[in-house]
Amino acid sequence: MESDPLRYDAWIEDALRGVIRHALAYAADNGLPGEHHFYITYRTDGEGVETPGYLKAEHPDEMTIVLQHQFENLVVNQDAFWVTLRFNGKPERLRVPFNAVVSFADPSVNFGLQLKMATDADGEIELESVAGQKFGLKAPEQDTRPAAAREKGEVIALDAFRKK
Repeated sequence: MESDPLRYDAWIEDALRGVIRHALAYAADNGLPGEHHFYITYRTDGEGVETPGYLKAEHPDEMTIVLQHQFENLVVNQDAFWVTLRFNGKPERLRVPFNAVVSFADPSVNFGLQLKMATDADGEIELESVAGQKFGLKAPEQDTRPAAAREKGEVIALDAFRKK
């Protein structure tokens, strides 16, 4: 699919990362309203990620940060965000490119996105996203999850749209 000029998978991923970018930009400009707070998981080994060495040693693959009450200097641009968080009382500046983010959640409104990039046997990239059902997303027909799991959020598999 990489040679196809209509890269729906890449466009969807970019759109989902845009939602994250918009939420963080809003928080940078206005603060977090009400009970909103963000859980952001990112690849610590991603290109352009800046995480202190001792945190990277503790979290060599992925790390989850929480933006709620105690974060400072949140700066957002098109490609990344920077934020100062405290770890064991010590302020640390992090830089997280949006392409390193693998999940984003705002539990106060039961919203979440999960971006999972994986290479299949043919070397093609598969994208899986999870979003709250309040946005009217439909699960694929082969969804075999229990009803309780389907009610919490729905999985959209892009395999149905791939050329075979």
